[in-house]
This record gives sequence, C-alpha cells and structure tokens, in this order.
Amino acid sequence: MPKARPRRFPPPRGPRPRRRSDRGAPPPPPPQAAPVVALAPEGAAPVVLPRQIRVEDLAKAFDVSVVDVIRALVNMGLMATKNETIDYDTAVLVATELGFEVVPEQVAAEETGPEIAEEPAPAAQKILWTDDDPARLRERAPVVTVLGHVDHGKTSLLDAVRQTNITARESGGITQHIGAYQIEHKGRKVTWIDTPGHQAFTAMRARGASITDIAVLVVAADDGVQPQTIEAISHAKAAEVPIVVALNKIDKSDADPERVKGQLAEQGVTIEEYGGDVPLVPVSARTKQGLEDLLDVIVLVADVRDLKADPERAAIGNVVEAHLESGRGPVATILVRTGTLERGDQVVVGTTYGRVRAMVDDRGKTINRAEPSRPVEILGLPRVPEAGDVLRVAPDEKTAKAAAEEEQRRRAEGAAGERPATLDEMFAQAKEGKTKELKIVLKADVQGSLEAIRGSLAKLPQDEVGLNVIHSGVGDVTESDVTLAAASNAVIVGFNNKLDAPAKRVADSTGVEVRSYKVIYELLDDVQKALLGMLEPEMVEQVIGHAEVRQTFTAGKTTIAGCMVVDGVIRRAAQARLIRGGVPVFDGRLGSLKRFKDDAREVNAGLECGIVLDGTNDVAVGDIIEAYVIQAKPRG
Repeated sequence: MPKARPRRFPPPRGPRPRRRSDRGAPPPPPPQAAPVVALAPEGAAPVVLPRQIRVEDLAKAFDVSVVDVIRALVNMGLMATKNETIDYDTAVLVATELGFEVVPEQVAAEETGPEIAEEPAPAAQKILWTDDDPARLRERAPVVTVLGHVDHGKTSLLDAVRQTNITARESGGITQHIGAYQIEHKGRKVTWIDTPGHQAFTAMRARGASITDIAVLVVAADDGVQPQTIEAISHAKAAEVPIVVALNKIDKSDADPERVKGQLAEQGVTIEEYGGDVPLVPVSARTKQGLEDLLDVIVLVADVRDLKADPERAAIGNVVEAHLESGRGPVATILVRTGTLERGDQVVVGTTYGRVRAMVDDRGKTINRAEPSRPVEILGLPRVPEAGDVLRVAPDEKTAKAAAEEEQRRRAEGAAGERPATLDEMFAQAKEGKTKELKIVLKADVQGSLEAIRGSLAKLPQDEVGLNVIHSGVGDVTESDVTLAAASNAVIVGFNNKLDAPAKRVADSTGVEVRSYKVIYELLDDVQKALLGMLEPEMVEQVIGHAEVRQTFTAGKTTIAGCMVVDGVIRRAAQARLIRGGVPVFDGRLGSLKRFKDDAREVNAGLECGIVLDGTNDVAVGDIIEAYVIQAKPRG
C-alpha cells in the first residue's frame, strides 16, 4: 500500500516580502500617528515646568506614559526619544494636546499666578463676526511707533523707556526685527512698536494694517533733520497719524535744539512752540532725561484721540511679525486691536488658520488672554502668516477654513486686477465721484531742480483736483519711495535720476509706476494731463431728434402717440421732452418705440412711429416730442 503524502498547509497570510522586481517601487506609507486624547484629570492644578526638560521627565510631571508624550510630539511633526530635551514652548504645546495647564518655573516662584490663572471666558459669551458695540467700548492703550533717522537713538530711547537692554541683544546695536512691547506709566499702559525704520511701518500700511495711533519721531539734537528723517515725516503724514517729536541727545555738548526746530518747520512739522500742533519733548536716552515728560505727552495725545475698543467681543488683531522657529514652529507676534484673544481660540490669520495653543507676552510669560492693544506671540498656526495680516477669531474650524480660502481667492484676484493707478490711466479716464487728489512722490537729482519743479507744480490749476506731493527728496528713487507710493496709491516722478535695483524689484511686484524725465516741461505737461483726466466730466445735453404727434391711440390706461419723425433720429433709450405750444410740459424717458407693430431700436427722419412716454399719458395732437441724450464731455 503506497505511503500517504503529508498535507502541506499554506503559510499564514501577511505582508508579501519585497521581491527584486519591487526595488524601484516606493516604500509603503508609514502608519499614521494615533490621535492624542486629553489625559489631564478635571480640575488639575497647573504643572510647573523649567525652561528645558527631558521627554521622560515631562511624562513624569504629567503622570502619563512616555508613549503619550512622544505621540503628541509626533503629531506636531517632531521626532524625539525619551532621553531628548525639549524647550518650554514645545512642552506647552504637548501640554495643550494632553489637556494640561503649565506655568514656567520662574513665574511660579514670583507668585505671578493671577495673570496665569485667568480662566478663558466661555466661547458662547463672545461676540463673533460683528462690529464693536458702542455700549461696551472701553478705553484702550495707545499704539506708538518709533520712527527716525538711523543712529538717532530710536531703540536706545525705547530701551530707556522699558528699563531693559534691548540694544545689547541686537546685531551691531541696530534693530534687525520688528518688536512690540507694552509698558505702564502712571497706571496707563502704552504699547510700543520698534521697527527697523519707516519703511516697515509703511509696508504694513500697504497691506492694510494701519495699526499705529501715534508716531514718535526721534531726531538727534546734534545731527538735526537728515534724509531719513524727512522720509519718516512723509510716511507719518501719509498715514495720517499724529506726530510727537522726541528731540534726543540733548545732553551732548554740540546739541542745537533751535536749529532742529527750524529744520522741522521747513519740512512742514510746526511744533507747538512755533504756533503749530506738534508736541516736541527734549529727551536723552542715555541719562533718561525727559522720558517722563515724553510719556505724559503720549498719554495726552491718546486722550485727545479718545482711543476705545470692545473687550467683550472676539478678538481682531494684526500680525506685527512672523517667523518659523526651530522647535516651536510658526510663531506670530499679534497686536490685538479689539476684543480679547484667548488660548484655545480658533483663529483665521490671512490665508492660514489654526487654534491658539499657547500665548507668550513681551516678557516671555505664558498668558491665557490678551486684551485690546496688547502684543503677544501665538503658537499653533500651521503656516507662517505675512506681516500686516488680519487675525480674527472664528466660531469653529469650518468657518475659519472657509474664511482663509476666501481670503486666498481675494488675494489671487487682487494680484491680477488691483494695482496702483498709472499716470496714463489718470489722464485717459474721467473718473466719477467726489473731489480727487493726485498724489506724487517727487525725486530730483539736485536741490535746485527739486525746488524749481515743486514751484512749477504749485502753479498748475487745481480748482477741482488737488495735487499733493506727499514726499520729495534729492537722489535716486529708493525702495522706501516705492513702498510709500504703494501704500498711498501715488505715482513716482523722477527728474534726472535712476531707479536702484531694490526699488525696481518692489515697483515690479507692487505695480507702482515710476516716471523718469530729463526735461522739466515734459514732466509738467504729463502732470497737467493727469489733472485734466481726473476732473469731473462735464455733462452735456445733446438733442438727437424731434417727432410731431399726428394722432393718439388708447390701449387700456396707456396713451400711444402716432408720430412722424421731423428731423434727426428717435432712439428707444433716449430721454424725451414733451413740448406743447413751445413750452416743455413733461421731461422723462421713452417707454417704448414701435415701427408699425414691431419694436424698433431707432426711427430716422421722414418715417412714422408709435411712441409711449414713460410717466405720462397727457399727449395731444400737435405736440412735439424732443429726444435727447446726456453725454460726459472730458475737461480740457
């Protein structure tokens, strides 16, 4: 009897091993990280954490598994082992994922708990996507921007005001970034924005972020008004914000305040001492002389402006600066304009959206809420927004996503369709509306040419259209000039000079027109044409034809006039005037025009037609119907 062969069972099913033929194929995708659930017990006290902590120690501090902490880090895009060290801000993000509240070690030691322990208001109590309620308006801190010439002491002045040492941390003692800080003076808060110069100030305004309430113009008493000082004045005036002059370095032996006051007057900045409305405060950033007086003046100017906001509504703010930071991800400095921003809020910022996972104030303290005019750094956005972008709190993620996508579409359409007007367009189109203003940034090769051109422009007729030279200077057209023109919708006019490379790049990206001339008469002629093109067109009445009423018919309540066109042409879309015995008795529109039984667009002289006047049935045999049109005639 033959021997039975052993049965062969198929191997257990599993992933097929990769064959040699599969070597070119991409590897299978890695498994997705599992979602992290909140592990913090309800009512748990905030956990005190140091500046840096190991992943394993962080898990022990939260009394959770190391796997849960690593999973939260993976979901944030960070690969870390249990022995690796992470910084405090990254630990804050992990804590938010796991549902814990944390405070930094030094804050707990200083017993500054009330600021940290603020509980966010329930989302239902917030007023979302509405305007400020006048009944809820409260006084807010003024937002101050420091402008001026390089090395005149802008950052040193702010350093002295804050009683800190910002300048020492900057490369070469020059401000390299935009910072926002808040100080308190006699119980009143003042928010300061320290910019690299007026160019950044205007670049934000060009993006629609007019966040400054007061401009502090820093002028060195020993150096006087310099070219960048003049540019800063032009930028502040274009933004229509009040100016406070801080006359710095008055402690120096060669300081000459009277000379500086005269130079300011030449630039249209008339101080109060000379009968103007611009306060001037002598200060010294080195000795701190006059700082109290400067803050008093700023608070006084803010009181005159009556700055208010609604703290009970959902927050609206602007991005002052934003960057990508290793270990923290996208970080955005937000200046809250109105409402209250809270940790955990769903926000839309320009074309990106996300949830505020952590907020840090200007002194590095973690906070839970930010009131109007308060600057904070926020973490939790998936992408880095642009400076000047508007932050709004959304009721939910779906609304935030829709708003971000709509803003992205709007910017795409704006990039293709919206750009500053050119001089040719101003000349070619007779625009409608209120009185216009042609804004010009004027640059010339030498001071003599500049003064001659300004004098000639002032003599051009400006009865209905104003000519506003928002900035003028000597030298080539710079990037700052283009930025100012873009923010103000102005045209740059240059005489015997050129456009430098950075300015050309900005002009190409923003669509600002730069006109260069070598003959002054050509410059004046083009500006004159632009002014004429912007004048309101003269509306002129033109009679196009007459028709005599030979017979009348009645159809229901409508009277039809059987007419013979005497001269010209009668058009269906024309205005009509009914003349009886040489006197007009009706002025309106043609309701209908027929030739026999068919509608007609127009009927020429010598032909019969039927006319119905829109608005009257009082038509008699022998009346004359006068057809006319109103045409716009350009001035010139």
